Amino acid sequence: MAKLKYLVIHCSATKEGVDIRPETIREWHMGKNGRGWSRVGYSDLITLDGVLHNMHFAEGTNPYDDIIENDEMTWGVRGINSQSKHVCYIGGVGSKRTNGKYKAKDTRTKEQKYTLEIYIKHEILRHPNILIAGHNQFSNKACPSFNVQNFCCEIGLPMKNVYYK
Repeated sequence: MAKLKYLVIHCSATKEGVDIRPETIREWHMGKNGRGWSRVGYSDLITLDGVLHNMHFAEGTNPYDDIIENDEMTWGVRGINSQSKHVCYIGGVGSKRTNGKYKAKDTRTKEQKYTLEIYIKHEILRHPNILIAGHNQFSNKACPSFNVQNFCCEIGLPMKNVYYK
């Protein structure tokens, strides 16, 4: 058990415009042909249409007070999962290959940006000291394929809630 400290934003690293569903993410993380994790890597998922999907808890439960219990942990960023909540949007890479690879790209739809803004602001209301960060601030990755600090400023978040590393 640890005190909730971070809200970490992720992308699914899927091609722009490809509609990936929550069941697919669960399979990638927990399925027999996936990563083999015991639970999904994200607390919540935002699909292309802006719909927010809870990825971890049964309907009607009220998880995540200021302490993260062991059964509330998700596997978003090694080393900080015990003190983090993780949200992922579908997308994060362009649709064309460069040198055989898909390149990181901010592919958030207007609906995803809106939902993410409301989601973050709601989490700050529930947890006034939470720090908002991108996965790339803890790991050498492009994820979430946009500058989280800039987004936080654009949506008017208090600077005390923006994580800088």
